[in-house]
Amino acid sequence: MDNFIQAMTLVASWEVLAAIGLGAVFGLFVGATPGLSATMAAALLVPLTFPLSPVAAIGAIVACTAMSIFAGDIPAAFLRIPGTPASAAYMNELQAMSERGEMAKGLGNSMFAAVVGGLVGTAVLILVAPQLANFALSFSSYEYFWLALLGLSCATLVAGADKLKGAVSLALGVFVTLIGLDVVTGTPRYTFGLVDLQAGISLIAVLIGAFAIAEIMRSSQSGIRKQVDLPRIGAGAIVKGQGGTLWRHKVPLARGSFLGTVIGALPGAGPDIAAWIAYAISMRFSRNPEKYGRGSSEAVIGAGSANNAALAGAYVPALVFGIPGDSITAIVIGVLLIKGLQPGPLVFVTSPDLINAIYIVFILANLLILPLGIVAIMAARRVLSVRAGFLYPAILLLCIIGTFATNNALFDLWTLCAIGVLVWIMNANDYPAAPFVLGVVLGAIVEQNFMTSMLMSDGRLTAFFTRPIAAVLGIITLTVWLLPPVLALRRLVRRHKTA
Repeated sequence: MDNFIQAMTLVASWEVLAAIGLGAVFGLFVGATPGLSATMAAALLVPLTFPLSPVAAIGAIVACTAMSIFAGDIPAAFLRIPGTPASAAYMNELQAMSERGEMAKGLGNSMFAAVVGGLVGTAVLILVAPQLANFALSFSSYEYFWLALLGLSCATLVAGADKLKGAVSLALGVFVTLIGLDVVTGTPRYTFGLVDLQAGISLIAVLIGAFAIAEIMRSSQSGIRKQVDLPRIGAGAIVKGQGGTLWRHKVPLARGSFLGTVIGALPGAGPDIAAWIAYAISMRFSRNPEKYGRGSSEAVIGAGSANNAALAGAYVPALVFGIPGDSITAIVIGVLLIKGLQPGPLVFVTSPDLINAIYIVFILANLLILPLGIVAIMAARRVLSVRAGFLYPAILLLCIIGTFATNNALFDLWTLCAIGVLVWIMNANDYPAAPFVLGVVLGAIVEQNFMTSMLMSDGRLTAFFTRPIAAVLGIITLTVWLLPPVLALRRLVRRHKTA
């Protein structure tokens, strides 16, 4: 109770409340703007969090991402253009509802489902994270090595249809972590004689370059949107009948919320994948699957609840193990490291007030979706009329200022450009960016814990399987590696026999 009271005191400060409010407004704007993503919004906020306290910094990012995930539904309904990738799963449903004059109902469905999903995900975070933290206190470098390696492995599994391209993207990210000084010997690696590279690659430059610069370059290819006449929507039409609709579809709502939380906890998954899986499963178990694709409230509620639930779920491995659940929590981990805090089970012991404050921030951020979401839907006509020719240069300027302000190093701007161009080329050739960033974040954890374990065991690889938990994690990781080729070989043998 004392820790909770201290956490309430932290959150109730003007700095934290202002950060949450401004982060939420910024997230609504970014999410409602086609071409910009929730991850990009979080990356743009990073430089602005430097002068803030850890609670205020995380509060701004949590509120921003929660709002932007929902706000991505607004241009999907108005323009048939998803504001964020997570909204693409049920964009056709929103558009079909809009065509028959039910745009307010569809956006109301997604808004209330996002609130419920976010609160369910937060409840699971509150209940599960402390228990996992107690369990993780017994972890050594062996367990952390396997856990980080498992995170890298899972990142390729959820990278998309082409697992090879996901693996290549991941490998590039891991390679970036090798640049600099060796963690044990201090020997320069891949520095090419440049002193600036001896400190390694700036994580902030990588995050902003991958999720902001690359997005700007990608969006600039599609040209400037044509201005169209958009309908006006009143607050009453958005809220009317939502209680009855949610109760009628309570099963897909609950299923999407819990499914989104579980998927969000998987390294590399995130709200995008959660929305698609929840949509597919909702259709599979629906009593009226023929209505899907024609403007189904059930489809919007089932998939929309999974979006925000996945955001909270991703914080479970991020806070407990320091392993990012998605690209957004990778940014959060970077912010915590800048603040001098190491995510992991010890945070629950040394800074319980911080953890409780994060829980409270999640609750506030999701509840804020209701009033601000209504305002955002009503003001969508103005937000969607912002010309890309004005928007993207302003974002580019923020990227440059924020990256330079991190270390006051001009070299970081070259890194920003290089990473932005690299990820833009990768995206143009269907190489996903999320495994690349996860590789940058997790690669250093894998190397550090591997070298520590090797020094502790005098170079014996069998030591990685001597501890029970490490052995279980090692077997799971090796299974993830070996199962796909084994199944592929099995299918090839069967095809050969039938031929």
